Amino acid sequence: MTWTVGADVGGTFTDFYAVNEIDGRFAVHKTLSTPNNPARAITQGLEEMCRRNGIGLHDIDRFSHGTTVGTNTLIQRKGARVAVITTEGFRDLLEIGRQTRPKIFSLQEDYPPPLAPRMHRFEVGERIGPNGEVIQPLGDEDIALAVAKIRESGVDACAVCFLFSFVSDIHEKAIAAALKDEAPSVYVSLSSDIYPEIREFERFSTALLNAYLQPAFDDYLTLLESTLGEIVPGAVIGMNQSNGGLTSIGCARNYPVRTVLSGPAAGVLGATRTALQTSYRDIVTLDMGGTSADVSLIRNGEAEISASRDVAGFPVRLPMLDVHTIGAGGGSIAWFDRDGLMKVGPLSAGAVPGPACYGRGGKEPTVSDANAVLGRLDSNGLLDGEMTLDLEAAREAIRPAADRIAFTIEATALGIIDIVVSNMVNAVRKISVERGFDPREFALMPFGGAGGLHAAEVARMLKIQTVVVPRSPGILCAQGLVVADKKEDLVRTARCRISDDYRETARVALEALAAELAGWFERERIPESEREQRIAFDMRFVGQNYELRVPLPDANMSMLPGSDSLKAMFLAEHRRSYGFANAGDDIEIVNVRLTGIGHRRNEISTGEDRPAAGSLEPHTLRPVYFESGGPKDAPVFHRRDLAPGHRISGPAIISQLDSTTLVGIGDSLLVDRHCNLIIDIAPHRREMS
Repeated sequence: MTWTVGADVGGTFTDFYAVNEIDGRFAVHKTLSTPNNPARAITQGLEEMCRRNGIGLHDIDRFSHGTTVGTNTLIQRKGARVAVITTEGFRDLLEIGRQTRPKIFSLQEDYPPPLAPRMHRFEVGERIGPNGEVIQPLGDEDIALAVAKIRESGVDACAVCFLFSFVSDIHEKAIAAALKDEAPSVYVSLSSDIYPEIREFERFSTALLNAYLQPAFDDYLTLLESTLGEIVPGAVIGMNQSNGGLTSIGCARNYPVRTVLSGPAAGVLGATRTALQTSYRDIVTLDMGGTSADVSLIRNGEAEISASRDVAGFPVRLPMLDVHTIGAGGGSIAWFDRDGLMKVGPLSAGAVPGPACYGRGGKEPTVSDANAVLGRLDSNGLLDGEMTLDLEAAREAIRPAADRIAFTIEATALGIIDIVVSNMVNAVRKISVERGFDPREFALMPFGGAGGLHAAEVARMLKIQTVVVPRSPGILCAQGLVVADKKEDLVRTARCRISDDYRETARVALEALAAELAGWFERERIPESEREQRIAFDMRFVGQNYELRVPLPDANMSMLPGSDSLKAMFLAEHRRSYGFANAGDDIEIVNVRLTGIGHRRNEISTGEDRPAAGSLEPHTLRPVYFESGGPKDAPVFHRRDLAPGHRISGPAIISQLDSTTLVGIGDSLLVDRHCNLIIDIAPHRREMS
């Protein structure tokens, strides 16, 4: 067995990347997603890829999967009927939240209602003290009454969320045991299992989301596991998590909330790996697919981690790669708001019916239709001609919008592109400028099926000088899955002020986490030689409400840094994040974090270097609209013909199976030794049409 396969399910396409771990040979494949049954696209696409590339199904050793099942379930509100059992007096906490408005200038817009309606939120009398002592015991009668209410409610899943379960989980475990005996068909999520730390609202919300996703995710994984078990019986299956690490099918089944951003996280992994091949260590990623665009920052070769964020309007308290998502993809629909102005997204044509140019019944104007009308997409079709484009259908989809604003169809298409580019520029500013980073100091790395089409304009508007296009940009998420390690994040609240005796409190928490992590290493069958541990503290000034994560350079719990050294680390992080730090203020640790990594057995080559450049001729010339004023004849090159050292001056089109890259007027392209495209962006600004 020599092949490792990554499969990423997107809103429009399901992508595959396979690599031979011995000789570095690789294969890529794309197929349309099947939203009603995502597993069908995976199995069909896997068999197609193996058949076309001469890969034996029995030669696949490892199968890694990124999925949007959890995200789509939340967005579409198609999860389980779910209940909550909580501490007496906290029934409405999920509804009260933080008492902040999601949009401060909107008096009408509110957070989505809780996934568990009030009639399915039940209270029990119990209370744990600050040191884990039982102040109010949880009686057998209370347990029996709560279980009876769950059975009567007819729910599919239940979240158990007690106020101080992060200190002691004995009461949550007692409820779980009773539910297992009396209501075995009900899925149970404990807040103390999901993520045991302070901030009850976020902890409760995360546990509820996990319960809401469990039944649908269990059904999906059962179907996927049984199907893959038939066609690739020897493969070890791994699920990607939002933190950028793989986990087992069993763990993903128990904790589906960990996978809600698994697809975008895989793209960041692939981008990080690509960045390490180049001289660029500070990267802005732009993953533009069929339904959305995901942006993130890579600094000094490492992706940013966020401990808390909103997903589909609900707070999630888990470590995740810091990815910001907007509704800007190839299938994003152009429409007119009540103010008469054109908007693009977040509604998408998806895979069914898809953009009008796909010829599958779509009627709405989309970004892909605009690119087709402007000549930026090959009229012979996508996927190396397997998927033909209907240019006339694309023109007819855009025509009503063009008539409404009295523009030509081409000028309207340029307007659609301008709007979606502006949306992505604003998204990049949110993760860079608004956090104190200057995007001009970064390179832009576009990927996804549509990233290369718009990267030059995004970079130009942000005054980014360099665009780095990976070798297989449309498959980069799947490629990221191939190189992913196994990963487990553990946390304990261990609040203490930084003084000479802080080590004792931190060490007690770390030792408990280390014992838990040792069990995970054993369950995942990770050899000693492949194990790594990383320690971080969540720290803040006393009196602050939120913390900063401070990673320790040496993950040795018996040799924790002195108080002065730890203070210096925190002050440096505070200055980086906020621009200032008061060295005279008291500092405290809130949470202790221990991350376990199971490194891959072998370093995977993602494709050998190509031969040095020879002569290069364009495949054809095609009229392409780059700006207002008419089309320009642009040379079209096939990506497979490009070799290290080749140079191309814009305008030009680079076409390949999984994506299309636009080289703008005045831009210049160089193929590096790993066959990445390094595009130097000309400083001019295109006039708005």
